[in-house]
Amino acid sequence: MFSRIDHESDSEAISLTRTSVPTSPEQSLDGLDDELDVVSSSTRTTVGDDSDPDTLVGPSQIRSICCVGAGYVGGPTAAVIAFKNPQIRVTVVDKDERRIRRWNSRHLPIYEPGLAEIVRIARDGLRDHPTSPVPTNSEGIPDISEGHERQQEGTTTSSRLPNLFFSANVSRCIRESDIVIIAVNTPTKMRGSGAGSATDMTAFEAVAADVVQHARNGSIIVEKSTVPCKTAQMIQEMIAIRRPGEHFEILSNPEFLAAGTAIQDLLHPDRVIIGSETTEEGKVAAKTLAGVYAGWIDQSRIITTNIWSSELAKLVANSMLAQRLSSINSISALCEATGAEINEVSASIGMDSRVGDKFLRAGIGFGGSCFKKDILSLVYLAESLGLNEVGAYWRQVVTMNEHQRNRFTSRVIKCLNNTLVGKKITLLGYAFKKDTSDTREAPALEIIKTLLDENPGEIAIFDPCCNPYVIEGEIRQLHGYGPPALRDDGGAVKVYSDVYEACASSNAILIVTEFDEFRNTELVAVPRSSTLPGHLPLDKGMHESSKIEACSRTGSVIEPPYVAHTQESYHVEPDCAMDCPDCQRENGSELAVSKPRDNMSKRQVDWERIGDNMTTPKWLFDGRCIIEPKKMTQLGIRVESIGSAGF
Repeated sequence: MFSRIDHESDSEAISLTRTSVPTSPEQSLDGLDDELDVVSSSTRTTVGDDSDPDTLVGPSQIRSICCVGAGYVGGPTAAVIAFKNPQIRVTVVDKDERRIRRWNSRHLPIYEPGLAEIVRIARDGLRDHPTSPVPTNSEGIPDISEGHERQQEGTTTSSRLPNLFFSANVSRCIRESDIVIIAVNTPTKMRGSGAGSATDMTAFEAVAADVVQHARNGSIIVEKSTVPCKTAQMIQEMIAIRRPGEHFEILSNPEFLAAGTAIQDLLHPDRVIIGSETTEEGKVAAKTLAGVYAGWIDQSRIITTNIWSSELAKLVANSMLAQRLSSINSISALCEATGAEINEVSASIGMDSRVGDKFLRAGIGFGGSCFKKDILSLVYLAESLGLNEVGAYWRQVVTMNEHQRNRFTSRVIKCLNNTLVGKKITLLGYAFKKDTSDTREAPALEIIKTLLDENPGEIAIFDPCCNPYVIEGEIRQLHGYGPPALRDDGGAVKVYSDVYEACASSNAILIVTEFDEFRNTELVAVPRSSTLPGHLPLDKGMHESSKIEACSRTGSVIEPPYVAHTQESYHVEPDCAMDCPDCQRENGSELAVSKPRDNMSKRQVDWERIGDNMTTPKWLFDGRCIIEPKKMTQLGIRVESIGSAGF
């Protein structure tokens, strides 16, 4: 049974003076107490004596949060928490100093629409500037410079101090924080007992040990990583051994982020789940964390469960979403054999309110770091409990996903007369889904492996979000499975930063990622009213094909009218380190011809231009069902789409 958080009607207000928040991660928090002006202090909720700094903190006392893990979950999550809670110091720590340097530069290590703007404001702050009244969206939410208040024209707005920091000094930042969030990778175990199914807890266990060693007594430890059931018990056992007699509360607060919409998911989540012990102390800890989210999330969407339910809920949620994709992909094979159209079937069943229209787009299968891993973790859990039939049921979801990808590559080879020798094949897209640079478990890599076995003349790759240097690094790792893969090393794979060069003289083009740039139909205009600061309305009831996409074509959550306003108040961005791959991309080699996607419009490709420069027979294999075949036929391009009779 779960419950919703019941917040006090009068929320705590904490104001900072201009000198209260340290301006670098290395500065101490000593003396911060004197600068904090806590309003309504009589309503604070605490456990133990308020005068004891080591007792469990309550909602009104949170001054500092540490997020361990600067990856795809930790970075965006911490950025949004800091953005929405300017009174709280949020520090992201990671032992990877190179990654931390990039978070502290103008070129972030990951791409997500809107992330750069939010990081820049929370990390760098805003300076005073004369301005007209701050624009607001249809719900009255200010533009992305959240710290500003509406002013009369000609007056000066308040500045916003930096409150988001990135540091490699892990132990110190843990020690100085009231809440410590663990957001490190938990991949599938590849060796030893449970290999191929169990979760590899190596990184999580190491971080948990660091947190237990350095966290101050009374702090709250939060599991943000996706972990197996009973992980909280493992942490409690660590505490009992290493910190006997001291008290910490463990919470489970799983992330539900989708790559490409992570900022939207953080700003407008379907729900926030907080799992805690059922003790009074556990409930207080859950309420404390809920208070952090309450700054921007309605309390009806913040629910509490027991800690085991929360840990299991994340695995089940991802498994059921993946199940829908494998289900519709299995139907796509029937469509190809019967003459039915998968898009028409999907639309028909999606109109049933009991089914819904989400996750019903057929394609080459799901990728990413979560779905497969979480399904296999669920399989391992079921099998370890003797529920073999349950494990077999969920394992079939992964089997169907792999089958769909293999069907796609087999069809490509068959249409090209069962030989790729001397032929150029172009892959459009490399990331596992659109609007992200995340390549983990991307179907593209497995497709490339299969195509390389056919000894093609060239495999060209273009992705509008991924840094070509990063793609080359991953392709180069294939050398361990056979001969060199990259063209520069004597192989067949070449990564392009220009889509037309990638497609020139190509015998076949494979759409591997559903980027809107690759569509041959007009994008649907999105209303300018928004629930996000700027341009991400994203009504979650909208059909996926009609969103296209609810952000501006600049790849930004800020609408163009707001950009000029906020640019006036930005501080100068920090310089990048010498080893920044994006600076290398801009300043050297042929890769400099394209700008980072943050700074360019998402323009659709000119398929007529591409078709004119392809080699006959001109094949296009649509692995994401985003192409209108009739329009391509008029250009002399032959189309094979998943879920269509021709396929």
